[in-house]
Amino acid sequence: MYDATRLAALVAVAEDGSITRAAARLGYTAPALSQQLAKLEREAGAALLVRHHRGTRMTAAGELLAARGRRVLDEMDRARHELARLAGLSGGRLRVGTFTTAGVHLLPPVLSAFRRAHPQVELSVAEYEPPSGESAVARGDVDLALTHAYEPAARVALPSGVAAEPLLVEELVLVTAPGHMLAEGSGRLPRAELAGQPLISMAPSHPPRQGVEALLAASGATPAVVLETPVYALVCALVSAGLGVAVVPEMVAGMSATPLGVRRLDPPEMRRTISLVHRPGEPDPAADTLRALLRGSFGRTGGAG
Repeated sequence: MYDATRLAALVAVAEDGSITRAAARLGYTAPALSQQLAKLEREAGAALLVRHHRGTRMTAAGELLAARGRRVLDEMDRARHELARLAGLSGGRLRVGTFTTAGVHLLPPVLSAFRRAHPQVELSVAEYEPPSGESAVARGDVDLALTHAYEPAARVALPSGVAAEPLLVEELVLVTAPGHMLAEGSGRLPRAELAGQPLISMAPSHPPRQGVEALLAASGATPAVVLETPVYALVCALVSAGLGVAVVPEMVAGMSATPLGVRRLDPPEMRRTISLVHRPGEPDPAADTLRALLRGSFGRTGGAG
């Protein structure tokens, strides 16, 4: 019988292709995660990973066990969901933290499904700009929180006692005013083509974006408008008005209220991961039920292609 925590570690490494990246998302140090994987290899009686200077490659045994592990973890989530339904969830409360984009576009239909199934549970939603939602979960201010992390960016360690489960990985794409010359064409746009372009910037006061904007600056994009807000609706409105170009998550571009030109970039190394932060090991039927609903809605998504 394999330990579920170790299976989750293997699945995370298979999805991320890196022990360091998987450890950061699960709330472990890289050595601690490596120890879990080593124990799993002893249990399996086979090498599961091959480590090299560019990351980690799964062996055939590792791929097999990771695939089976995903199914086991998904079944465990479904079982928790069904047990919660059997328990009735006839009272209590569920406090959820979110950031703006997820709160507008991702969370409402999931909370609606939860409310239909469990109308007696009191719901509350609070907004936290990442990474502050992680601290709110650690303090007990909320039971769950949706948060995000950008790449490239400096990794920020999770607070003690919380874990993060990736729900969705999306590329960052270029947005322009309609008819802009960079919006022409259907293929990926080499990032070098941004040289000299006026950029709508959300740095330097927005830490999650600083690594992304440093990469754009290295490509020659020139800050034209510097915003002091993480609200993407304003970024898109300024871009649509012709004040510059911007790089935003694909979901933001697709749901913009203002018309935009959209182009994928090459190489596709800029991305945003949306994760669910929770306190592992604490039985909470309402929180477990919402976690299962979120996972069912958005699925397990590995690295961006």
